[in-house]
Amino acid sequence: MATRDARRSAAPMRVRYARPMNASSDPRRTPRRKLRHIVSAALAAAAGLCIVGLALAGPRPFRALPGVEHDGDEDLPADYMVPGEWAFARLMYPTCHSYNMRGCFRGEGDQWKLGLANWTIDFPAADRHLAQIVRRLTTIDARSVEQSVDLDDGDEVFYWPWLYAVEVGHWELTDSQVLKLREYLTRGGFLMVDDFHGTQEWEVFINSMQKVFPDRPIVDIPNDDQIFHIFWDLDDRVQVPGLQFVYTGRIYEHDGYTPHWRGIYDDKGRIMVAICHNMDLGDSVENNDDPRYPEKYSAQGMRTYINYIMYAMTH
Repeated sequence: MATRDARRSAAPMRVRYARPMNASSDPRRTPRRKLRHIVSAALAAAAGLCIVGLALAGPRPFRALPGVEHDGDEDLPADYMVPGEWAFARLMYPTCHSYNMRGCFRGEGDQWKLGLANWTIDFPAADRHLAQIVRRLTTIDARSVEQSVDLDDGDEVFYWPWLYAVEVGHWELTDSQVLKLREYLTRGGFLMVDDFHGTQEWEVFINSMQKVFPDRPIVDIPNDDQIFHIFWDLDDRVQVPGLQFVYTGRIYEHDGYTPHWRGIYDDKGRIMVAICHNMDLGDSVENNDDPRYPEKYSAQGMRTYINYIMYAMTH
């Protein structure tokens, strides 16, 4: 008997495996197949939402708006629907009420969003002329038509690395627009402002700009800055008058006798805002095909634009 027990204890133990059980036999267990269907449906719904989001993402399509001097529908290029890596992005803005200009009379509300306001001066002729210049003289893939950019329009401004504002001696940015413009510039955007003249218009300009950057000074851009040499060397800069020069022979407007090339820099030494005060570069490219307008002014304006665009696209 003892010998038999010893043999049993010395024999290897047999491993017993649990008997397979059907899921349906256990009421406490959630069916795996049903769970897989639920997860698959949820993933499909999430993927569908992502696809819809991607379809809705992207910049606004081109829209033709009327300008003070030109109709946006006139002379549309044949390829106006073809996208490019760069477009003339023009800032839309509400006008300072103290000037009683278009788009700011009492009761007009947001009429400036529909065009026919100060932000549309030279528009869209200057924009389209410059697009052709960029195509001819650089390797930038430029779109043939402009883009009107509203700071109130969600994240639209962030699609455009180069932004242009004209007649900023008449603008009056709202608090939300100030915040959006500051975010755009500090995240790498570039703003070029042009065609405002004299003491009074300067005061109107800085009233909004100092809200954008209350702690950053406006300084004269030194001659050795890259912005003046990135494409053309712009050492010998001259004051560029508007078309009024053809009729008056006067280079300046108001008390803006001296041209200023100024800027606002970020912490890394990049120009965020390029300020062209007491000059009218917009007119210089808008009227570059008018034989009455002197070529030297068109050339200066064209070279300044190209340098500023190249700078914005590479800094």
